[in-house]
Amino acid sequence: MPSRDLAAAPLAPVTAALRAMFGTGEIPGLAPGLTVADELGWIPATTLIDGSRLPDFLHSAAQRWNGTPHACAALAWKSYSYWCSLPAALGWASARRVPLLDPSTVLVHFDDPSALLTFGLRHSTTVAVLPGDPLALTGGPRVRVVADETELLDVLRASLLDAHLLPMIRAIQAEVRIGTRTLLGSVASGISAGILRAADGLPGPSAETISTLLDALGVQDLVELVPGPGGEPTVQRRTCCLAFTLPQPKVCRGCCVRDA
Repeated sequence: MPSRDLAAAPLAPVTAALRAMFGTGEIPGLAPGLTVADELGWIPATTLIDGSRLPDFLHSAAQRWNGTPHACAALAWKSYSYWCSLPAALGWASARRVPLLDPSTVLVHFDDPSALLTFGLRHSTTVAVLPGDPLALTGGPRVRVVADETELLDVLRASLLDAHLLPMIRAIQAEVRIGTRTLLGSVASGISAGILRAADGLPGPSAETISTLLDALGVQDLVELVPGPGGEPTVQRRTCCLAFTLPQPKVCRGCCVRDA
């Protein structure tokens, strides 16, 4: 894509990676084009973190899976953290262009029967870039220019993990009893699986990309990449999302729980 197009469409590398990953731009769980044109019916992630709308989210999960409260919360979190982390991970991996997913910029709704929740971004979402990115030359208010890749990973962690996912984990733990390590395991697994699925459309070795992202987030010890049946890399979790405890149990591929 020409530089002027990249500057005009800050999230273009992310949406291109998503289209390549899923084969379509219409992805259940994500707003079309990733950004929300009309915010009517959407709620900011801040209302989940402050607890005011979190019970609605957990209730939707309980209706969907009919499991124990902590299992349904773990699965709700698995879905939420996957869709929330994916734009930042793909942005970094595809073009070193990272949307900063502070809770006030993230919007969700629970109205789609085909997905537990739908995730989108406000048009005002800031994007962090390196000095050589075409966006860096625009001087736009939605652009944050960082010095180098180390700082880019630092701001990715600060916005995604420190400002968003960790506070939401604490909010969930105020509602149900569930361990932080269990929940962060889903973050590590989701990012790893997302990068592997998108690998054909991303530059560089997937294993290296995954290692760099997980190390930046401090969750590198919660998964490992192991050879799959055909020798392809697959994600092996070291924690469980608790899907095996549902009335209709499921042991996910790569789960640390094995059938007897």
